[in-house]
Amino acid sequence: MKDILVFCAVCCLSLSLSVLSIERVMPKLSSFVNSLKGEILCGKRQIDKQGLLKSSYMMVNSSQHAAGQRAQLLLQTLSENDTHCVQFSYFLYSRDGHSPGALRVYVRVNGGPLGIPVWNISGSRGRQWHQVELAVSTFWPNEYQILLEATVDRKGYIAVDDILLLNYPCYKAPHFSRLGDVEVNAGQNATFQCVAAGRPNEAEKGKRECHLGRNRFSVSFQLEDIQKPEQDLYRCVTQSSRGSGVSNFAELIVKVPPSPIAPPQLLRAGSTYLIIQLNTNSILGDGPIIRREIEYRASQAPWSEILGVNMVTYKLWHLDPDTEYHISVLLTRPGEGGTGPPGPPLISRTKCAEPMRALRGLRALEIQSRQLTLQWETPAFNLTRCHTYSVSLCYRYTTAGGGGGHNTTVRECLAVEHNISRFTLRDLPPFHTIQIRLALANTEGKKEGKEVMFQTEEDSEYIESSDPGINVPGPRRTVSKLRNETYHMFSNLHPGTTYLISVRARTAKGFGQTALTEITTNISAPTFDYGDMPSPLSETESTITVLLRPAQGRGAPVSTYQVIVEEEAGRKVKRELGVQDCFPIPTSHGEAQAHGAPHYYTAELPPSSLPQATPFTVGDNHTYNGYWNSPLDPRKNYLIFFQAMSNFRGVSVRNYRKPVNMNKTPMTYRQEKSNMMGSMERSFTDQSTLQEDERMALSFMDTHTCSTRSDPRSSMNESSSLLGGSPRRQCGRKGSPYHTGQLHPAVRVADLLQHINQMKTAEGYGFKQEYEVISFLFFSFICNFIYDRHRVKLHPLLGDPNSDYINANYIDVRPKQETVYDFWRMVWQENCFSIVMITKLVEVGRVKCCKYWPDESEMYGDIKITLLKTETLAEYTVRTFALERRGYSAKHEVCQFHFTSWPEHGVPYHATGLLAFIRRVKSSTPLDAGPVVVHCSVGAGRTGCYIVLDVMLDMAECEGVVDIYNCVKTLCSRRINMIQTEEQYIFIHDAILEACLCGETAIPVNEFALAYKEMLRVDSQSNSSQLREEFQTLNSVTPHLDVEECSIALLPRNREKNRSMDVLPPDRALAFLVTTEGESNNYINAALMDSFHRPAAFIVTPHPLPGTTSDFWRLVFDYGCTSVVMLNQLNQSNSYWPEPGLQQYGPMQVEFLSMSADEDIITRLFRVKNVTRLQEGQLVVCQFQFLRWSAYRDVPDSKKAFLNLLASVQKWQRECGEGRTVVHCLNGGGRSGTYCASNILMEMIQYQNMVDVFYAVKTLRNAKPNMVETLVGTKVQYQ
Repeated sequence: MKDILVFCAVCCLSLSLSVLSIERVMPKLSSFVNSLKGEILCGKRQIDKQGLLKSSYMMVNSSQHAAGQRAQLLLQTLSENDTHCVQFSYFLYSRDGHSPGALRVYVRVNGGPLGIPVWNISGSRGRQWHQVELAVSTFWPNEYQILLEATVDRKGYIAVDDILLLNYPCYKAPHFSRLGDVEVNAGQNATFQCVAAGRPNEAEKGKRECHLGRNRFSVSFQLEDIQKPEQDLYRCVTQSSRGSGVSNFAELIVKVPPSPIAPPQLLRAGSTYLIIQLNTNSILGDGPIIRREIEYRASQAPWSEILGVNMVTYKLWHLDPDTEYHISVLLTRPGEGGTGPPGPPLISRTKCAEPMRALRGLRALEIQSRQLTLQWETPAFNLTRCHTYSVSLCYRYTTAGGGGGHNTTVRECLAVEHNISRFTLRDLPPFHTIQIRLALANTEGKKEGKEVMFQTEEDSEYIESSDPGINVPGPRRTVSKLRNETYHMFSNLHPGTTYLISVRARTAKGFGQTALTEITTNISAPTFDYGDMPSPLSETESTITVLLRPAQGRGAPVSTYQVIVEEEAGRKVKRELGVQDCFPIPTSHGEAQAHGAPHYYTAELPPSSLPQATPFTVGDNHTYNGYWNSPLDPRKNYLIFFQAMSNFRGVSVRNYRKPVNMNKTPMTYRQEKSNMMGSMERSFTDQSTLQEDERMALSFMDTHTCSTRSDPRSSMNESSSLLGGSPRRQCGRKGSPYHTGQLHPAVRVADLLQHINQMKTAEGYGFKQEYEVISFLFFSFICNFIYDRHRVKLHPLLGDPNSDYINANYIDVRPKQETVYDFWRMVWQENCFSIVMITKLVEVGRVKCCKYWPDESEMYGDIKITLLKTETLAEYTVRTFALERRGYSAKHEVCQFHFTSWPEHGVPYHATGLLAFIRRVKSSTPLDAGPVVVHCSVGAGRTGCYIVLDVMLDMAECEGVVDIYNCVKTLCSRRINMIQTEEQYIFIHDAILEACLCGETAIPVNEFALAYKEMLRVDSQSNSSQLREEFQTLNSVTPHLDVEECSIALLPRNREKNRSMDVLPPDRALAFLVTTEGESNNYINAALMDSFHRPAAFIVTPHPLPGTTSDFWRLVFDYGCTSVVMLNQLNQSNSYWPEPGLQQYGPMQVEFLSMSADEDIITRLFRVKNVTRLQEGQLVVCQFQFLRWSAYRDVPDSKKAFLNLLASVQKWQRECGEGRTVVHCLNGGGRSGTYCASNILMEMIQYQNMVDVFYAVKTLRNAKPNMVETLVGTKVQYQ
């Protein structure tokens, strides 16, 4: 007989009924044996020391018994630890050749039901004994019991003997591997995988057989459309005449997809939104819940929409006003088909919205002498935005009083019925102008249309003629105009005076209706009763006292007075009085300095402060109505203006007095806003004339040592600033302030690589000696006076003359808690748009900077800061704030660029991220913005590095040279310790070199197609393409790992954990294991990699070795990895997961949940937990096995399939909460790098609409040099 493989359920209803029915009709075994005394022999002999059953036996003579009677032999309970075999012999014989009956074998596990026979045979088998083997794969702590049953049919003999328990595997019967539990969602298909050691027979070839190796096969059984009642225990059974194999029982776990018990709860309703609470605490079905969705539809709509939700409350946007919606919640648990039915719906209605606009199209259908028939557009719902609304028709007309009496205006509003767009006004006066307006209103608001004028027809029977006499107070003038004249100009009127003007038309029937209007003339500027301002009363080094006299209003009283100061010295164009209408735009001292304006408001005074001539001191360092009366510079000449302003009904007029020139005695005092880097606008490379170079350098140093000498070649551009941070400088300028002679000239960009290599390898004079020179020059001599000369001065607060101090030199120290308000005052005063922060809040357990910004909105003194948005990337975060200040109508927008990747010690390992950060700041800062605020912890070190890089990048681009030495030297002369260590000094050189070698590689998405086509074009002379040259540059700037950098991977105890000693992770990027496992250490060959928007988003590792499988699952669990991407073929390495069932790898228990497959990807779902620390919970992990990347190929077989893989992983990551992703190929290099780089590019397109393949690959190679190893791999990124 051929082997028959059977998959059976213990508690399957049909099988259970069959067994029970047989048991009910069968007599007890004892009575059966007694009735056949002498004809049935049962016995049990002694058991030897090896646990072998010494020939327990049973013999049945069926000659004198009715068909259907049964005899049973129940063996003792067995509980074995290892593979074993139960062997017995049977005798089945009838003289007439007919079947004497049947022999069946049952296996009961843990005292449970018998189930169906695992082996059976019938018919006459001759007069010889036959041997059978039972391979039962049930092990300790479970136990099982074998029952042999003989069923009588005809005359003959049925016997069992030589029952043995062997401690080695069966030879004739296959042994099953452990059958794992299967969990599915109700309504889905369940698949059990029976894996056995042996050979299947020919009858099993069509049952999804899969050969797993020599004498090893598996067969899949699929149960379709599983429901909850089918949850039960199942096992695999194979039968043949030679024996039977029986697996352990596995549970089919059927989970019911969850559904909320209660409907969502309405929190708030608006006209276009509904805020709801999901209310999913109580559910029907099974968890865990991995996704929540909202399904909503309008009550009358045939379709619905589904939105993913990751919070307990959600705001449904873009709804229609006054509309009823049905809102339900969908819950999803892991696995295919895990989404349950919608919960009970919340039925809610949005509020009405204010009408979109007023009704239009008002026109007259018929005009008569006493009535008007009107028509307008029909109000539709998109116009009314409410089902309950009203339409009003309002009209008015004016009738003249008889005998020169006053006119009377008649006004009335009439309600119009719904859906009516035509109406007739009756009882109107003839030959009158009727002004009509339509109003559309609902509960939320009202929209009124423009008045439309109609004139009723004449009615001769009711015409009244009278003189156009109107009583007008004051002087009266009458003007007659011809009928074709439609205007008249009145002259010699008084300013700010209201005139009543009446107009009548006359026909042959007399005067018509009178039209009255009131017209008010504009006010005039205030006048002064004196000419120019008088001479100053007194003068000090920083103040001038003048006499202010009040002005007289013309048509309106004086509203306010302003004192304006204008610098006269150094202006390129003299101010011509009378050319400009006073000073209409209020400009504070800070705004004037920020924008380079020559004048500023130094005070604003109310009229009550000048009842008579009053002295006023210009430069007294006080604040008047928000304007700082800044002390005057003794070296400058000023013009002081006194301006009066009147304001009436929104009209403002001004007048000022011509100033007297105020000359100040020059003093050696440095101008506050002559920022040092204004002089950095110029550089030179020509050193053929040493004398010119020396004069240039002397002039520069004189300027900054407070000398009174002046040289036009060394003058400073006040509008430029070191901290500008945006590329607004013009290129091509000659002359540099840095050079001190021939010892430290600027270096050409083309020579920079050679220069840096020489300085790093020089024995006599290198970076160390060069940095020591700078340290000696400045850190020893200027620390006593450096701050006061270059600090930022705040506008003092009223009543506090000492409130002008903040520790900032246009390079800021990190704010302390007590100086946060001063910090934001500085940002407001200097009109700063960009704040660059190069420190974390806490480093090495110490607070480095207080959190000076709000999470939402907060007041700092009189300044309100509101967080508008936050953009988080892998290496930096961009926060956008809105600044509002009490007493100011303007609102400022400020961006904080927070670089978070500077290590707590030393400098960044590579400059790629910092250079991208600097470019982002430059491109985001508007050209008209004030200085960029730069701060780290102490305002030195990191800040200095940033500033030097910013300036040198501009110099390299504009002039083709860099002058790092003199730039650092100049910077240190402004603020102490700006470059703190030699390591920082060398890092600046390396960063500039990387920027010059790599260049700008980002391409806007809309330009990418053309740019890529150009990159592929092969140059006829060089026989190379731009893409190939870019890859060669990438190789040249990729850091090479030294042995010291991989010291942990090279330890003797870790060597066997590396698949290849050529591909090792550097120490700085290692992912150390947290979960302990016996004597095993915490090393695994895995490296942490950044994505575009998240640090350490990827973990790249080779395919696990047989000895590192438990380390792999420890890695997945310790780092919360929710996705595993497998890019190599399985035939190249071992399988590291259970399929199906449950398996323990060290302390990690991995349970196979489900699997789905298509031609590109196999997706498997696992549940992972640490059995030694169950309180840490469990982790659901999805493995994506990519099938379309053939062995020994550098690129995937299908780009479409590869993009599908990227999209599938991203979708799963969004659903499961953005865990980390483990990416592995055979060696953890090229293929893994291609996947990570492609993911970075997709995020870059999503967040910034840019493509930068060079940056993506360079970022990965900075952590692990073997990422994206070939030009073909790089080309895949572009494609």
